[in-house]
Amino acid sequence: MTNLTDPIFNDNDKAREHLEAIRWADGAYCPHCGNADPASLHLLKGKSHRPGLYQCNACREHFTVTVGTVMERSKIPLCKWVLGFHLYAASKKGLSAHQLHRMLGITYKTAWFMAHRIREAMKEDVASSGPLGGEGKTVEADETYIGKRETPRKPRKGAPYTKKGKGGGAQKRIVVGLVERGGKARMFHLNDATAATVRDVLVRNVSRDTTLYTDSSRLYTRTGEEYAAHRTTNHAAGEYARREGDVVVHSNTIEGVFSVFKRGMVGVYQHCGEAHLHRYLAEFDFRYNRRTALGVTDRERSDDLIRGTSGKRLTYQQTDDAANA
Repeated sequence: MTNLTDPIFNDNDKAREHLEAIRWADGAYCPHCGNADPASLHLLKGKSHRPGLYQCNACREHFTVTVGTVMERSKIPLCKWVLGFHLYAASKKGLSAHQLHRMLGITYKTAWFMAHRIREAMKEDVASSGPLGGEGKTVEADETYIGKRETPRKPRKGAPYTKKGKGGGAQKRIVVGLVERGGKARMFHLNDATAATVRDVLVRNVSRDTTLYTDSSRLYTRTGEEYAAHRTTNHAAGEYARREGDVVVHSNTIEGVFSVFKRGMVGVYQHCGEAHLHRYLAEFDFRYNRRTALGVTDRERSDDLIRGTSGKRLTYQQTDDAANA
């Protein structure tokens, strides 16, 4: 359990030391040139320099622990950044920007941008983490539909879950989810749910040696043949689980992932611009993949989030452009 009276949450020097201990666990390094030689990294002291400012004698650049992270060039006090990381890491169903602005005593605009930068730090590097599943492992796949598209798609034959409203053709946003049983989850926002788009998600993220569990949707019929095995349950007939020997065939795990995601989106966030949906998916993936059931504490999850800030930048202009696209 995290103690919210910890000095890292209300003292900037303690917060900076906390960030340095996590980001520079093996010693400080220059984010400009990569130099990690302690002899050529000089900590600048004195009243004319802000705390934690270094100069790299190799490239002559100055840097602090926030350079090269989502915190770079931010005027938000470091102790508020550390508290923000903790709040998002510990809140199972998320934390609205309005709540963040009230708790940290910052403007709503600042809180909104800060929240998006925290989500950017939560984003998984799929290329380096590798595919889900593998030999002897099971991955569940399913799709869900949430909210209304801001720019409705042109209706196509067999389009799922289509609703007609004023102006006609208002359709839901499509999310495809994957989860390895006992392991990680990944969710993706798609513009259209077809056998081809769903296959692209599967083959890029799930090892072909995997046993694939889905419902009986035709989206997975052909692609399932590319995997070690493909088993389905017929939800239309009321079948949600089936025992086959020592295994139980179902897609209830990914349904559980979707359940937490939807409760957060409806009960906490209430509204999400479609251009930002992928960031919210990354946020829920991050927490699920470090859930308490895997033995991860709030503090460990927060520390992992701070590690994820490295090498990522998100400017206000980028978020504003996405919102207005």
